[in-house]
Amino acid sequence: MPKETLTLKRIFHFWIPLAATWFMMAVEGPFLAAIIARLTDPKYNLAAYGVAYSFAILMESPIVMIMSASNALVKDKDSFLKLRNFTYVLNGAITVVMIIFLLPLVFNFITIHLIGLPEDVSRLTHYACIVLLPWPAAIGYRRFYQGILVSSHLPKRVAYGTVVRLSSMAITALICYCFFNLTGAMVGAIALLLGVVSEAVASKLMARKSVNRLLLKKSKEKSLSYRFISDFYFPLAMTSILSLSIQPMVTFFIGHSRMALESLAVLPVINSLVFVFRCTGFSFQEVAIALFGENNEFYKPLRNFAVILGVIVTAGLSFVAFTPMSFLWFHKVSGLSLELTRFANLPTKIVSIMPGLVVLLSFQRALLVNNRKTKPITVATVIEVVAIITILMFTIDFFGIVGAVAAAMALVIGRLLANSYLLIPVFKVLKKGRQG
Repeated sequence: MPKETLTLKRIFHFWIPLAATWFMMAVEGPFLAAIIARLTDPKYNLAAYGVAYSFAILMESPIVMIMSASNALVKDKDSFLKLRNFTYVLNGAITVVMIIFLLPLVFNFITIHLIGLPEDVSRLTHYACIVLLPWPAAIGYRRFYQGILVSSHLPKRVAYGTVVRLSSMAITALICYCFFNLTGAMVGAIALLLGVVSEAVASKLMARKSVNRLLLKKSKEKSLSYRFISDFYFPLAMTSILSLSIQPMVTFFIGHSRMALESLAVLPVINSLVFVFRCTGFSFQEVAIALFGENNEFYKPLRNFAVILGVIVTAGLSFVAFTPMSFLWFHKVSGLSLELTRFANLPTKIVSIMPGLVVLLSFQRALLVNNRKTKPITVATVIEVVAIITILMFTIDFFGIVGAVAAAMALVIGRLLANSYLLIPVFKVLKKGRQG
């Protein structure tokens, strides 16, 4: 493809189905939070749902980046079969770890003694986590086939799969809400699980033709070894583990903070709102990996698109955070009480810059993955996690700042440091490309 053919318009048309996919997933959180907020004991159940979701996200973290690996590595029969086997083994190992985590002695020690959850919230969380046991394996299975769809330039099918997920989730949640006497945390967990399982099945079916073509394609290059796959994927997995462990760690510190229960109650609602704007950045990572080209020849148009996208999403969240839209969203749409709505206002303003930082991080990661330089991504994430933990310790333990406010400050500063570090390896990759 000639260099001039990759225009902003072409990037937009490739990106929009994946953005729609992430946006539909972003709708999932506010929708479930709104239902939970309208059931009995909303404060306890919102807190339990938020903690259970944090644990589920942490458990899925080693397998999340398999989509990027599938997008970048699966080119023929041999690479397809080896990465699929790698995915299955990793899924199995994660499921075993989650079973151990759900043992009452282990679970109660973590939630009650380490995090400091009230026993009622811990019990609600435990039931929700049991329901979510198959969640990580379903995520890995789904993302493996989604990576094949993206590398086959079929991003619309990824969006179709998300329509299946969202529809299944919404129907399940409404049925549970209307016809069953379940706790809010259980309703959220059941709806999440059935939604992602439906999407996994749909992704496999929609990737059949692409898979059949791969199975007929013999390798033209040296065959991928499991050692190479492990070396390539391990930094990505560590990045994902560290990134997704942030939310449980934040939950841990908030559990020991001032106004802990209020902070735990509003955090999933704030995260759901922020995710609506952050999701466009997440979707851009797979687009950039697929379109950069073998020698980064499409760097400039992708960079320009990232700048435009980052400005738009940051402005969008800022508009909600700094205007009466904040009250409309948290109180009228999400169903929070007036007390919790006021409580959520300041943390939301602090994190309003996050969507732009996510776009930048996705662009930086995509460039490095495309050049098979995954270790700096892990280092950047380590810097981010250490910064977040340090800031939470000082703001909560030494200065007594309210948990939700401390979390917002830590998340923004940590991400800024990660973005800053990645500038160095990104410039090295670009410099090497220009010299070559």
